[in-house]
Amino acid sequence: MTFGTRRQQSRAEPGDRHALFACRRRMTVRLPSSIPLRTVALLLSGMALLAGCGEDKPAEKPKGETSRKETAAPARVPLGKGFDFYVLSLSWSPTWCADNDEGGRTQQCRRGENNGFIVHGLWPQNDRGYPEYCATRESDRVPENLGRTVLDIIPSMGLIGHQWRKHGSCSGLSQKDYFAVTRAAFERMRIPASLDAGKGQRLSPDGVEAAFIADNPGLSAQGIAVTCEAGRLEEVRICMTADLAFRTCPQVDRAACRAKSIEQPPVR
Repeated sequence: MTFGTRRQQSRAEPGDRHALFACRRRMTVRLPSSIPLRTVALLLSGMALLAGCGEDKPAEKPKGETSRKETAAPARVPLGKGFDFYVLSLSWSPTWCADNDEGGRTQQCRRGENNGFIVHGLWPQNDRGYPEYCATRESDRVPENLGRTVLDIIPSMGLIGHQWRKHGSCSGLSQKDYFAVTRAAFERMRIPASLDAGKGQRLSPDGVEAAFIADNPGLSAQGIAVTCEAGRLEEVRICMTADLAFRTCPQVDRAACRAKSIEQPPVR
């Protein structure tokens, strides 16, 4: 008498050979027909458990594998210190160029550069006032090889150096980390397509704020300020925590443009 433990098999017949424990290894046995079926069944059940042929277990996820439904955590940024929050200032470049470099001599204002919103700076800010030109062990001068890493978002080596000396020096960060956080803050923002077309238009400061709020979940009207200069869109200022979460900033919000309508000059 032989017996097998294959699944779906409900009974054993005398004189048959069976491959036992197919789940892991095969073993063929022949048992005398005189052994009672109940005894054989108990024997085979015990042997099956020892061989690891119990209930199927779900496959374990390999270490390091992430479910497709899980999303990666936001990248961490170096944390500054000595201030309450940041102001990310996005400058509408055509306005600055119209006032300061109409001839397009600088890289920022050169025709064909197509600069729209650029980073004016990432400014450490306090709930009352702000620090500037802080003492630091870092050099006042930003090395060219470091400056070029952010030239695509701050298209002026002069501005890069100025922002470090006036604001970055108060961040509690090294030059390298400060500009890494500056890029991360800029990339955290989604520039509304309606404001980035560069064709020129008239709009309201409230409309600019509303567009940014709609495209950036978590941003509120109390955490953004639009500024204007001579009736033109100048800057959009967004308040962020040291780890770049949006936050409110009443002091910054109070300095927003009060005009009902402003011009957004076209990209050069």
